[in-house]
Amino acid sequence: MAGADDALIQLRGVRKEYDEVTAVEDVDFTIRRGEFFSLVGPSGCGKTTTLRMISGFETPTAGTVSLDGVNMAGVPPNERDTNLVFQHLSLFPHMTVGENVAYGLKKAGVDSATREQKVEEYLELVDLEGFEGRNPNELSGGQQQRVALARALVNEPSVLLFDEPLSSLDRKLRKQMQVELRKIHEKTEGSFFYVTHDQEVAMTLSDRMAVMNDGRIEQVGTPEEIYREPASAFVADFIGDTNLFEGRARTENGTTTVEIGDGTVSFPLEKRVNDGPVTVSVRPEDFSLASNGGTLRGVVTERYFQGDQTNYIVEPDSAAVSDVRIVTQGRDTPISRGDRASFDIQRGAPVVFER
Repeated sequence: MAGADDALIQLRGVRKEYDEVTAVEDVDFTIRRGEFFSLVGPSGCGKTTTLRMISGFETPTAGTVSLDGVNMAGVPPNERDTNLVFQHLSLFPHMTVGENVAYGLKKAGVDSATREQKVEEYLELVDLEGFEGRNPNELSGGQQQRVALARALVNEPSVLLFDEPLSSLDRKLRKQMQVELRKIHEKTEGSFFYVTHDQEVAMTLSDRMAVMNDGRIEQVGTPEEIYREPASAFVADFIGDTNLFEGRARTENGTTTVEIGDGTVSFPLEKRVNDGPVTVSVRPEDFSLASNGGTLRGVVTERYFQGDQTNYIVEPDSAAVSDVRIVTQGRDTPISRGDRASFDIQRGAPVVFER
């Protein structure tokens, strides 16, 4: 992956207002040369607006968007060294696959021999060699997606921008295309900026990612950093599954303990936090089955077997604690629906946010 100083795109203090509505507020992040960077967040949080400011289809109300060290203020989309893959592919139905891929080259005045060579090269890159003469309506959804990729890549932009291009595909095809995108990124060694509401897609594809909420960036980091060390309760809840508990931290004799609800559920922390109200995040996989006397005791109200893992919903004995989601891995699944069970929280697993 590219080095930390090799900045390709930089957003600094970017804000976007529409009349009295602020869609994006004080956004800062850097996309490095050669990395796959994703912007992920719920619908309406400002992701696509941010992408459109990078591509030049929107103008920031304040702040700067720079490409390769150059402020893009006043530079129209067609003069920016970027290319955009939309959610709706917009392939030209009256053109062949080859003509679709060559369209941008033709507009740029590239000669026919070079166009033909480039089309062949990039169709081979997306595993569609020999498809030049076909019409887009003869292709599957995944093949059409790869044609759109080849068309966007053939002009060799500094950065390729993606606006939720996989959202219309079914789950199996979406997973296949994730693998294809990673392969294409590795082959081209290009810079990809991917906008999505699907945290699983972002986690799978990204070298680094930014989590956006209500127009602001909550956290930037690798998928592992964001999953294991979320910066806020929102990030913990949005990226993957988690259980959020409201509790109170208290330190005695150098040990900090968190009491949840009425205090019948409590556990020590490895990291010191200030005494007072806290929100605690515990991932479903960070519980382990205890023979008895575990941190959490209750009745299993739901059980879902999913092959490599089993998901449980546990109704705790403590009325102050809502249902808890727990995941166990492997073949040993001795607990059934309706059983009483006891679970421990793995040491070091809880993430605590002071309130």
